[in-house]
Amino acid sequence: METEKRRIAVIGGGSWATAIIKMLNDNVLPKDVFWWMRNEETVRIIQKDQRNPNYLSAIKLNLEVNNISTDIHYVLKNADVIILCVPAAFLRDALVGITKEQLADKIIISAIKGIVPDNNQIIGEFLQVNYKVSVNNIAVISGPCHAEEVSQEKLSYLTIASQSLEVAEFVAFYLNTNYIKTNISDDIYGTEYGAVLKNIYAIASGICHGIGYGDNFQAVLISNAIREMARFLSVVHPINRDIKESAYLGDLLVTAYSQFSRNRTFGNMVAKGYTVKSAQLEMNMIAEGYYASNCIHQINKKYKVDLPICRAVYSILYEKHSALLEIKLLSELLT
Repeated sequence: METEKRRIAVIGGGSWATAIIKMLNDNVLPKDVFWWMRNEETVRIIQKDQRNPNYLSAIKLNLEVNNISTDIHYVLKNADVIILCVPAAFLRDALVGITKEQLADKIIISAIKGIVPDNNQIIGEFLQVNYKVSVNNIAVISGPCHAEEVSQEKLSYLTIASQSLEVAEFVAFYLNTNYIKTNISDDIYGTEYGAVLKNIYAIASGICHGIGYGDNFQAVLISNAIREMARFLSVVHPINRDIKESAYLGDLLVTAYSQFSRNRTFGNMVAKGYTVKSAQLEMNMIAEGYYASNCIHQINKKYKVDLPICRAVYSILYEKHSALLEIKLLSELLT
């Protein structure tokens, strides 16, 4: 794969999209990086100030003015590689009007850690079913890696998963910097589902913190969570994987414990009495785990895996059960 001839587009305007633009700035010429976002005023500010006013505004971004646009057709036409960074719940809306021909032969990279509602599809499945993208042209970016620490150039690690070794190595090449270390994997389904589940577990962690459980209980919660994740992945996509690798256990740990975790913050706010809508408005960010909780609940009706932590979070968020009662009941099941 001729890396020097690839033009890359980032779809989305949030913190993770901004962090990825920063990584690309270290490896790609400004003329070869394109950026789509929905808000015209934000585009104008970035074109003028070279900073995203809404997310990670301390980062100086190096892009050509005409490469930043609200016209997704223009951005896709000019790119060979597409990195998707919009929340999973809004991906379908972002791609309205886009045809499978517009994505044909392009490498599509998911930096989304969620499930597309309605059909309850992980991003790879969504691209294959709706846009006929070959599985060999799909890659997934997973952590452990928070955008806020990328902005501060704190050493972070990414795992790039693809069933094509060539594609995984290609993506890893462009995201590797002096503060980003990259690993590659062929477990595209496991890393996607793992990223979805860890957001639900982070909400559980936030809920437990919000109602007063301490570090001792959190340790038990997360040790049970990684076993719960392993059970689910072994049924949904049974391959030989080491659940202790960074893409699974590492990503779970940072999302469950970090001060930057929006899902943990969301869970804490819900436990404190915020409604889902008011918590999201105050955060000004999407907690993917909220949508994922319902999607996993629906998906698991087919697989019937024992997921007590996911079940407790679903009951709190969607059935309006008492957080205090649900976590007390959950505590009796944990070991």
